[in-house]
Amino acid sequence: MRLTFVTTNMGKVDEVRSLLKTFGIEIDVCTIKLTEIQSDSLEEIATRSCEEAYEILRRPVFVEDAGLFIERLNGFPGPYSSYVYRTIGFSGILRLMEGEENRAAHFKSCIACKISGDIINLFSGICVGRISNEPRGSSGFGFDPIFIPEEGDGRTFAEMNIEEKNAISHRGKSVRLLAEWLKLMR
Repeated sequence: MRLTFVTTNMGKVDEVRSLLKTFGIEIDVCTIKLTEIQSDSLEEIATRSCEEAYEILRRPVFVEDAGLFIERLNGFPGPYSSYVYRTIGFSGILRLMEGEENRAAHFKSCIACKISGDIINLFSGICVGRISNEPRGSSGFGFDPIFIPEEGDGRTFAEMNIEEKNAISHRGKSVRLLAEWLKLMR
């Protein structure tokens, strides 16, 4: 079975492809732009995008949606992370967090996969951490320069190489669940 990852985010492609390769799984990538519904639920967004991708391509597909949830900001930006990154960036988030002692945050990833029929399978991963006081590192993408994962060694995601990030990240966790499920499907 050949699986197509539908996304326009090449950073995600690099991470997902790198991790799936360790499971012996190769993927195709399709960069069609999908309608992203407005919802407070990553699961709902991913499910709708997966349905649309499957309807367009008519082959096994998966999509991934992720968000940064900051405790002090009541979970903001959450599922709106991509928009917030494009509009105020991580510097805007750092300004919102100025003077805040509670810097707890987590990243969440949700993968929706449809092979055929009416069933969409969901795989989620969470990475708990905190928001740094300043951006650090040049790897990764998005909010990586300001997120310090709890499972790590004090570096931001942007200070890690792709293998280090994949070992502990929200996306790494959801992709591993997808890979384990795919192995059962074989």
